Amino acid sequence: MKCAFVFSRVTAGKTIARPAKSLRRPGLTLAPVPAAAVLLGLATPANAQVIPTTTEEVTPPWNAQRIFEPSPLPVLTDPENREPIAPEDMPVTTRQQPGYEPVGIRYDSWMFNPSFKAGAFYDNNVFSSNFLKRSDIAAVFEPSLRAHTLWERHGIDLTLDTQSTVYNANPGLDQTNASLKGNAWYEIADDLAVLTDFQIAHLNVGVGSLNSPAGAVQPTPYNLFSGDVSIRKEFNRLTTSVGIRTDSYDYGSTRAQDGTVINEDSLDGQIYSVHGRVDYAISQTFGWFAGAEGNERNIRGTPSQSLDSQGYRALSGVTLGLTNLVSGEFGFGYVQQQFVDRTIGTIDGPSYRAMLTWRPTRLLDVHFKAEQLVTETSQTSSTGVLANALQLGADYELRRNVILSVAGGYESDRFFGIVRKDHVITTDARVKYMLNRYGSISVYHRYTSRNSDIPIFSFDKQQVGINVTAQF
Repeated sequence: MKCAFVFSRVTAGKTIARPAKSLRRPGLTLAPVPAAAVLLGLATPANAQVIPTTTEEVTPPWNAQRIFEPSPLPVLTDPENREPIAPEDMPVTTRQQPGYEPVGIRYDSWMFNPSFKAGAFYDNNVFSSNFLKRSDIAAVFEPSLRAHTLWERHGIDLTLDTQSTVYNANPGLDQTNASLKGNAWYEIADDLAVLTDFQIAHLNVGVGSLNSPAGAVQPTPYNLFSGDVSIRKEFNRLTTSVGIRTDSYDYGSTRAQDGTVINEDSLDGQIYSVHGRVDYAISQTFGWFAGAEGNERNIRGTPSQSLDSQGYRALSGVTLGLTNLVSGEFGFGYVQQQFVDRTIGTIDGPSYRAMLTWRPTRLLDVHFKAEQLVTETSQTSSTGVLANALQLGADYELRRNVILSVAGGYESDRFFGIVRKDHVITTDARVKYMLNRYGSISVYHRYTSRNSDIPIFSFDKQQVGINVTAQF
């Protein structure tokens, strides 16, 4: 889900589509796209990486709320002489080919898009453990409803979805996530807009993920409420944004292998943050950016240990956009989180991020990502991690309705407070076949290997699954 603070959350996200809405003004109209992929998501069963592998594109104006995500450069040519961007010039995984886009149900000025995904997967290590290795099959059901307005200048976009995972031999791992999330924008002027988003959700921390309690054999439920309000303003080639955000967490309890209850109430609390970003387009192929975000964390903790802290992250660098061939962003900066409890101390260090997309042909997208950051094993805990990650992936359009995707990654994690260093290797391969505009089938294989100095945290894990999606 989307983080309130700059540190990456350890859960992987699920994407929702935002409409092709951009701020308009003479001389600088941002290139339209059919959807901006935004990480808001539901938790996956287990994610062994501190830095997620997702490389979704965030288009303006929504980068105002995702200030450390790459932002495409604006199109500086005369708006009157521009041609619409063809589907084949969009990213392979998000392009909507004619005849395969959802139909939707229109009611007055609203459009509704229902969908339902059902699938099954085999997991050879459901507890992500090296001593409690059990395999199982599970069924997944994900109904979803998106509703968005068709207004000309302003808009509202809402998504209601649930995700239920039911295991065959290990019912204690069953979980259901439910989420209502949305965003809205109000254009005060052609170059000035107010952007908002919110999420109300009941989610679960998957067993075996880095923010799952040690020894837990059941998911840890928690409730989340988050909201963000940002203002985005354009001055010719200069774009600025500033916003505030709050996230509130209410954790439940889980169980250990011996049946004892693991209470996670100490992680309850609120996180408040302020963020801002500046982008300057030096040319249509080169730009500069700077972003900063600060936070105040008020976490319950325990009578003997406070988890309250303050911190910030700042990043600055360059944005590249060499036509449709190469695009990316390279930034360097610093991150710090200072805890009230002196036994935890201050977690700080340099931070860098490099993301590059190469499109040698209209059928192939190659993605590269390198990142270092100082973070925590969960958004509201006190265990620090210095993570370095390299990730490489490719998406290939075999046919208009057949997409092949492969990805691999390596991550090195050094932990604060304990003598522990981990190395993580992951691979992901999937094929998506779109039957028509009403349905699609996808199959996937995921592999994760975590090798830790502390053997209890080492494990290998493979998942093979299939999903069938119906949409309207």
